[in-house]
Amino acid sequence: MTSERPAGQAPVTRAPAGIDPRGPRVGAAVTALLLAVVVLLGASPAGLVLLAVVAAGFLLGAVRGAQGTVQGWLFKTLIRPRLAPPAELEDPRPPRFAQLVGLVVTGVGVVLGLAGVLAAVPWAAGIAFVAAGLNAVVGLCLGCELYLLGARLRPSAR
Repeated sequence: MTSERPAGQAPVTRAPAGIDPRGPRVGAAVTALLLAVVVLLGASPAGLVLLAVVAAGFLLGAVRGAQGTVQGWLFKTLIRPRLAPPAELEDPRPPRFAQLVGLVVTGVGVVLGLAGVLAAVPWAAGIAFVAAGLNAVVGLCLGCELYLLGARLRPSAR
């Protein structure tokens, strides 16, 4: 049976299966710790290498979702089995978008660092640290909020 829809009407899309909201928060804590080390290393080759590692993690998250990162695997295998089931599940799209935002911020720092502007490395790490720290400590995901703002601003299909 095929479903017919009126011309000009967008197809109905279903939200993907939900994820445990504690996973991205734990991942943000690990990421914030790594970014704090980058800030402490400063404008150095070691800081650039670690920022590139963090950016690669964000790339994984942007492609596979927050649950597809190393931090997501750590949560799933080491922490999640010791917790009670979550009260509710979260849509995985906002955290995935947040991973993309993190990739852009850290990616700019990596590209500038590779171009010889090592001073950009701790700056990019500091900006990303603030976002990751807010998520880890108080549960405020800035990238998720940007995703939701974009969803509200998008014209609705009629």
